Amino acid sequence: MQISAAPSIEFDALRVRYGQSDVLKGLSLRIEGGTFTVLLGPSGSGKTTLLRTVNRMVEPTAGRVLIGGDDVASRDAVKLRLSIGYVMQSSGLFPHRTVQDNVATVPRLLGMGKTQARSLAIATLARVGLDESIALRYPAQLSGGQQQRVGVARALATDPPVLLMDEPFGAVDPITRRALQRESLRLHADTKTTVLFVTHDVDEALSLADRIIVLDASGRVAQDASPAEVLTNPADDFVADLLGTTSGDRSLHLQSSGGAKLVVDREGRPVGVLER
Repeated sequence: MQISAAPSIEFDALRVRYGQSDVLKGLSLRIEGGTFTVLLGPSGSGKTTLLRTVNRMVEPTAGRVLIGGDDVASRDAVKLRLSIGYVMQSSGLFPHRTVQDNVATVPRLLGMGKTQARSLAIATLARVGLDESIALRYPAQLSGGQQQRVGVARALATDPPVLLMDEPFGAVDPITRRALQRESLRLHADTKTTVLFVTHDVDEALSLADRIIVLDASGRVAQDASPAEVLTNPADDFVADLLGTTSGDRSLHLQSSGGAKLVVDREGRPVGVLER
């Protein structure tokens, strides 16, 4: 099976059981090719499990996962994983390899020569905003934000048509996290890769997603909609509570301040300024 550019991802009656517990219960979804889709939900809702069925790091108990209409079960698992970009929260970098060689890992495994793979790694580092000067450093010599950028670069090195991101920015500080989010949106606009992104952070989901799939604690799809629709028309009390619309946490108001229109939350704390 050859994975086409920006393919769709389809979950067909997917069931995953750990021991005596069903984490996912006959879930069916279709992710359109080229979209940035966020899986949002509390811990234990099956977000990461669902994500990992795409690259066969989790094998379903029943049902199918299809990429571009082809069942991933028909692929060799190792070759499948090499064809799909994967970014995790801890970056997953090899501590004994330089930054350059970390990014060159997949190209080398796919048969590219060392010199060419290292040149590609340098170019890919530039795509994620990292200077060539860090290429010969080791992961321990980098900041947390730099490590995550290297992890993204490694996932993007071969321009995979599918990119899986499992809470990739959860371990960095808020300023770095926002910068990485902006970088992710820019890269997606450039590549139009099919992105499946896991988070439990509502603000992150709202700022990144073309589409949000909300999973509840039982692994059920509570809502599948655009960020605007999820926010303005939550499907049920669970979704409303998760987003904070029931409590009024998302209620914003305008105040005048120094001739500008200040956006404040329900407690009167400033959250932004309207552009003039």
